[in-house]
Amino acid sequence: MNTMLRKSVLGIAGLAFAGGVASGPIAAHAATPTHDLKPVAVVQSDKPGVDKAKLIPHGVQGKQSQIQLDDEQVKNAKAIIAATKKSGLDERAAVISIATSLQESKLENLGHLGDANDHDSLGLFQQRPSSGWGTPEQITDPEYSTMAFQKGLKQVDGWQDMPLTEAAQTVQVSAYPDAYAQWEQQAADLVAQHWNS
Repeated sequence: MNTMLRKSVLGIAGLAFAGGVASGPIAAHAATPTHDLKPVAVVQSDKPGVDKAKLIPHGVQGKQSQIQLDDEQVKNAKAIIAATKKSGLDERAAVISIATSLQESKLENLGHLGDANDHDSLGLFQQRPSSGWGTPEQITDPEYSTMAFQKGLKQVDGWQDMPLTEAAQTVQVSAYPDAYAQWEQQAADLVAQHWNS
């Protein structure tokens, strides 16, 4: 390394160090407490192989919703990701699947809800035995229900290039076709966090 380049590199390193020292006390007195910040970028950057451009290729559509997930809901999201991989599909299929489940059941594996039930809808995707999705036991199995949803997704010509809500609606045929879009960011965050875990 020549002397001029070496001095430049050392000078830049010195500036970076001085900047870190100078910003330390200032950051300690910032208005936003650092314990409330979530290190999402650090967690996600530690997991190579997730192509974030594939997760939301069209950008999110409309206002986004987000819910706090409990351990069971996270387990169901992970089950959807595992079934997606087993189906040979990519991260985008997992985003569509998780967003669909967030809309249909809030990632809860719902059994029969009595009078509150929407017909005979069950499971993560609120699939109906009477519509040919499978038996109640199959539909309430997260792997089976995900693979059934994704089998329908694969039959949608060009699903990879569609906005999420259009792809999900084509499979689900919901009375609220635009509702899936509101979960795209949270679904993408879950896939980025858990795809390689």
